[in-house]
Amino acid sequence: MQIEDIVESPFIPLSVILRAHAARRGEAIALADETTRLSWADLDVMLDRVAAALQREGVQANEPVAIAASNSVRTALAFLGALRAGAVAAPLTSTAAPPTVLAMLADSTSRVLLLDKTMAEGLAGLPFPDRVKRIALDDSDAGIPFSEWIAPAGAKPEERLPAPEDPFNIIYSSGTTGVPKGIVQSHQMRHEYARRTIVGGYDDDTVTINSTPLYSNTTLVSFLPTLTAAGKVVLMKKFDARTFLALSERERVTNAMLVPVQYRRIMELPDFDSFDLSSYRLKGCTSAPFPAWLKADVLKRWPGGLVEGYGLTEGGATTTLIAHKFPDKLHTVGQPSPGHVMKIIDEQGNELPQGEVGEIVGRSPIMMNGYHGQPAKTREMEWFDKDGVRYIRHGDIGKFDEDGFLILMDRAKDMIISGGFNIFPTDLEAELTRQPAVKEAAVVGIPSDQWGETPLAVIVLADPSADPEAIRLEANRALGKTQRIARIEVVDELPRSPIGKVLKRELRDHFGGNPIAQNPVLTPDA
Repeated sequence: MQIEDIVESPFIPLSVILRAHAARRGEAIALADETTRLSWADLDVMLDRVAAALQREGVQANEPVAIAASNSVRTALAFLGALRAGAVAAPLTSTAAPPTVLAMLADSTSRVLLLDKTMAEGLAGLPFPDRVKRIALDDSDAGIPFSEWIAPAGAKPEERLPAPEDPFNIIYSSGTTGVPKGIVQSHQMRHEYARRTIVGGYDDDTVTINSTPLYSNTTLVSFLPTLTAAGKVVLMKKFDARTFLALSERERVTNAMLVPVQYRRIMELPDFDSFDLSSYRLKGCTSAPFPAWLKADVLKRWPGGLVEGYGLTEGGATTTLIAHKFPDKLHTVGQPSPGHVMKIIDEQGNELPQGEVGEIVGRSPIMMNGYHGQPAKTREMEWFDKDGVRYIRHGDIGKFDEDGFLILMDRAKDMIISGGFNIFPTDLEAELTRQPAVKEAAVVGIPSDQWGETPLAVIVLADPSADPEAIRLEANRALGKTQRIARIEVVDELPRSPIGKVLKRELRDHFGGNPIAQNPVLTPDA
């Protein structure tokens, strides 16, 4: 099967594609981690063995199979093997609090959990459901050792080819506002995304490094297209900037998908320029705000192109910024991708004209089926236009510039309303980080007796000797009266999700307990 066949076909099941690649690619490496390298031929054999073992356990077509483990070749085998069995891959957020992991496991309804020792240690002492069989991917005492559980060499599973609308995977949301919701994505959605992505330069020679967890859609949007295009995936168990660069050099990596905090840590390494990164074709970024100055630094010092993608795991519409093609648009997240429709609406759900600020909604061929078992939550995410066409609410505030590039203002839930005025935290964060003494900044709204809410800034200092109050006053001199920062708190690092999103709810909970009696935004010295 050639790339052209995949790109031109409206739907081919991934398992069929992988089997065809195995026949053609043979001993070429398909998957690698720190200790294991697996050829395409061996990948095909191992997927049959995993699928046969799952079917032996009684796993039925479209039944979820839970996975909770760090990145490894075996974790990838569990994910892909579930698909070959005709089941649904349900990777759980293994870095979440153990009770949350159990809540996700219950939500998934999985009867089989493939996990590792680290995950098992976290779950120790908690009421683990008796109905769930545990398989230890690392052959530890976390469950039945994988090497004993897997079906014997030569085993073949019953072929269960999915329909396009059948569920492919369940991806759990970050869980920063309670129990994560399971986002159900179809085989059609995954095929559509992969075939559109590989047109951008994925092929047999692609080597992609994945340094974010396999439970994250950030990872899957490069992991799955690479395999769909018959390339090689290098999996990192845990991200480390220097290790990432060393692996990139050793494996002659061509593609990577990173989140902004990873780019920042990589570019800050004093010896960054000593690594040979000449093999890179393309680097991607998604999942969190990507500062324009950081994009510019990556473009200047790191070979290969840079593309930023903005969208939701739930789907909707995606924008793409080809940064190396539009270096004057680094303050934006690009234009809607081909076949994607994005609109801006007001609080009443009315469409707004170009240039006006409002909530982002979108639709495309890449949209979730819905939230697993939560139809009411699914309806909350939907908006319908006057013709009844379904869109997904992105939950972000933005506007389109005169060239049709999207400028993100903020998350709708993070917008601060102070004295009746809307304040976008990103504006305040940008002003703070213009100061050399400020390494990172996050602004949240906390209670104010006078204004209802007022901005609190939480910063990480680049200069430990800097005076936080002087930083606040300097920022406030440049901000409008209604924007001014009431207080600054200094922390060693900002709380982040495993894929780099700042957890603003934690900041609000930690620092916003006591209302500020008087907001100093209008005082003469503020």
